[in-house]
Amino acid sequence: MKISTRSRYGLRALVELAICSSDECVPLRTIAQRHGMSDHYLEQLFAPLKKAGIVKSIRGAQGGYKLNRPAESITAGDVLRVLEGTLSPVDCLEDENAFCAAASCENCNTKSVWEKLYAGMSEVLDTIRLSDLAKEAMI
Repeated sequence: MKISTRSRYGLRALVELAICSSDECVPLRTIAQRHGMSDHYLEQLFAPLKKAGIVKSIRGAQGGYKLNRPAESITAGDVLRVLEGTLSPVDCLEDENAFCAAASCENCNTKSVWEKLYAGMSEVLDTIRLSDLAKEAMI
């Protein structure tokens, strides 16, 4: 299982916003240049982040993006859920009607593996805050 570039780039970009002051707007072009990313790709990533209320955009000469909530209240799990859609390693954990090789969830002898993986990933990602990542980046 791999985390997509959507989540990796999105999380890196949000850490940049967390490093900046809460009053400062950062143009996506600036973030893209610092990290060797496409600003067009970042625009695509920021649309769902804005819709989810994680970031807000400011128009104008001094415009750009900034966090819509304190960095302490945004977790890596929040970001990945917006950009990936789910953290579930298998479809049947979120949809009982999803295709599964077992005739039913009751007959699945591996479901506990996927449940533990999902719980573990969620626990780790939900304890890592943007503010923590920003502090690490500034060291």
